[in-house]
Amino acid sequence: MFEIRIICETPDRESVVNGLRSQFNIGHVRSSFSLTSGGERLYITADLPAPNPWPTPEQAYAEAPGVGYELEVTREILADTPLSPDLNREYWLRRAAALDRMALGLPPGHDATPEAARDAAINLMDLDSTAGLGPSGYANGPYHPDHPESTRNPRGYIRQEFAIWHKNNQ
Repeated sequence: MFEIRIICETPDRESVVNGLRSQFNIGHVRSSFSLTSGGERLYITADLPAPNPWPTPEQAYAEAPGVGYELEVTREILADTPLSPDLNREYWLRRAAALDRMALGLPPGHDATPEAARDAAINLMDLDSTAGLGPSGYANGPYHPDHPESTRNPRGYIRQEFAIWHKNNQ
C-alpha cells in the first residue's frame, strides 16, 4: 500500500482520479486547496491490483489448429490483403500466436525465436492500441494492449487474445 499526492487543477480532478482508479485499487480521495498553485491537492491511498494470471500456453492453444495450418491461413490472408498498416487483426493475431507456439517448442519441427514471437505480439498490441481497442472493444481480455502488464508480457497478451478470439470463432 502507498500514498499518492497529486496537485492538479480542479476541473481535472475527476479525470485524474479515474486514471488512477484504472491502474490501482484506490481508497478514499482526500483533497485540500493548494496554496502554491491555486489548484487542488489530492491525497490517495492506493495499492497495486492483484495480478490476473495470463492463460498458460496450454490453456490458450488447447483447441487451436496446428501451427502449419495457422501459417497457411496467414499466407492466404497476405495473398488476399496487401501488406499495409491496415492489415487485418486476424493476420497479426494468428501469426503472433503461431510464432509464440513455435518459440515455446510446442509443435515439433517448427522453430521461432522468443524475440520473433515478442515482436509479432508487439505488432498486434500496437494495432489494437491504435484502433482504441480495450476492455470495451474487440480486445476483451482483462488486460488491454496499453496496460502495464501487457507491456511487460506481450506474449501473455497474445495468449489472452488468441484464447478469446478462438473461443468466439470456432
